[in-house]
Amino acid sequence: MKILMVCLGNICRSPLAHGILQHIADSKNLGWEIDSAGTGDWHIGQCPDRRSIAVAKKYGVDISTQKAQHFTEKLFDKYNHILVMDRQNYKDVIRLAKNEEQKAKVSLFLEDDIVPDPYYDDALFEPVYKMVEKRCQDLISKLSK
Repeated sequence: MKILMVCLGNICRSPLAHGILQHIADSKNLGWEIDSAGTGDWHIGQCPDRRSIAVAKKYGVDISTQKAQHFTEKLFDKYNHILVMDRQNYKDVIRLAKNEEQKAKVSLFLEDDIVPDPYYDDALFEPVYKMVEKRCQDLISKLSK
């Protein structure tokens, strides 16, 4: 199973989802490959936001070695599932899809809602972490069957 998490800059939400899902999958010896990317290219090569690193560390998940990458068309071929954090990310990723098979790989991380971007509000990092962790637990159950 290869899963890509996508947000805007690949420094807050998608690194958390990447790290949490990889941590859980590894603890269950699932052999999954999880990664993350951003629809924007401003942070390529940078580590996640220090606040994302801190909240993940608080819960025993190390995301400090991740490096931001830009979402490009080639990533459609590498992943089974591409999970996006909000509706704008969804539109941006779908726009790059070349066919229905690629489009079918893309869905919202939260099936009927968006993950709020905590970048401009320090108080959102903890609630976002908990929201993402709950969904990652659900994904493990759903996708490991």
